[in-house]
Amino acid sequence: MNYNWTPLVVIGIIAAAIIVANIMRRRIGFVRRGLVPTAVIAGFLLLILRSVGWLRIDVVFLEQLTYHGIAIGFIAMALRIQKPESKAAKFIGAKSGALIVATYLIQALSGLAITIILFFTFIPKLFPAAGILLPMAFGQGPGQANNVGQSYELLGFVGGRSFGLALAASGYLCACIVGVVYLNVLAKKRGISRRDTDELASNTSLAFYEDKGEIPIAESIDKFSIQVALVILSYMIAYGLTLGVTSLLTRVAPGVASLVNSLLWGFNFIIGSVIAMGVRALLGFSYKHNIIRHQYQNSYLLSRIAGVSFDVMIVAGITSIEITELAGLWLPFTLLSLAGAATTYFYIRMVARKIYPDYFAEGFVSMYGMLTGTISSGVLLLREIDPDLSTPAANNLIAGTSYGIIFGAPLLIIINLAASSIPMLFVSVGIIAVYFYLLHRFVMRFDGVNKKADSTKETSENTD
Repeated sequence: MNYNWTPLVVIGIIAAAIIVANIMRRRIGFVRRGLVPTAVIAGFLLLILRSVGWLRIDVVFLEQLTYHGIAIGFIAMALRIQKPESKAAKFIGAKSGALIVATYLIQALSGLAITIILFFTFIPKLFPAAGILLPMAFGQGPGQANNVGQSYELLGFVGGRSFGLALAASGYLCACIVGVVYLNVLAKKRGISRRDTDELASNTSLAFYEDKGEIPIAESIDKFSIQVALVILSYMIAYGLTLGVTSLLTRVAPGVASLVNSLLWGFNFIIGSVIAMGVRALLGFSYKHNIIRHQYQNSYLLSRIAGVSFDVMIVAGITSIEITELAGLWLPFTLLSLAGAATTYFYIRMVARKIYPDYFAEGFVSMYGMLTGTISSGVLLLREIDPDLSTPAANNLIAGTSYGIIFGAPLLIIINLAASSIPMLFVSVGIIAVYFYLLHRFVMRFDGVNKKADSTKETSENTD
């Protein structure tokens, strides 16, 4: 019988690379102190082996892992049970979501400014809308950089997917390098020492792993299997919905379909997240009205599914970068990486003083880590100065991501609009600038929720 071992072999290679990278991170001092995530180390290890010809791996399957990994991860996060929040916490969550999308927009503005100038001066063959890949790569990570880069390749951007993934990889390095430098400076000013991750406290109480009313562990089916089933079911509903909409558009409005179909498939993680929220609401309603007897979701296990998905996505995305496709793109790549690191740093630093006055350092470093890498990068940096996650900074990342999906919806239109023509590119820049202004106004109109005395704020600022 002819069995197809290729997918399992690729997954096995990724698994081996993750284990080797984890050993390196734990045993090699400068690697551990650099705070580079294990998945990023694993991805670079495999990329180096591919580049020198020592490893042959199915790149198409790697691209598929990257594409589906981001959606599965976001769906798992969206299915988690949401704890009741105070009005103040919801308000800060909304502010955090607006900050996240405002940072995407300022990254887009700086990125487009660079690629438009290069297009009209030194590199006329450059895809002028390439700068919009900066927020996709830095702000949203390898999955979305892969998806948008691939859609831009269909519009004429040669090497767009690899360019986006390379930017995402540089974003991780920015998160680690800038984040570690900032943490070391902060530690000297505060007179504290950074904590090794082995020393961090862990919560091992039963309440940490499950809620009351959940399905029992001793069932005819494993509780983890139920979580996987809920995630896959939500993804299949999202697939069916996207397939139905794109097929209908192709039949009734081919012109519109040519503009939005690839975008709908590219933003599979947003559609999947919305469907997952609907599934979560339906299950919650059914449990509340005794239609079902148990709570089926387990937030801890769903977080683990998300973690695995994002780790595999990161490794597969970095490994699949085609270095040869970046020929002629090193100048825009370098300028975009520097612009992403600088604009993200200064903008979040300015806003964090306003909306996180009582935990400025924690709020800043966590947001910077997430908006140059992923949410795991933000938590990794945060735990260096807040090992027990005692400040609201970690919750702001989670709540902000949920609100960010809502605030970020207009980006779906802007991404395709910017790549359609030169006039539409400038129209897109104008739309981005106006939307950034509106979000920034919303973020900065802080109404004093959770404010302490002015002296506390001054003390917080002086410790920076």
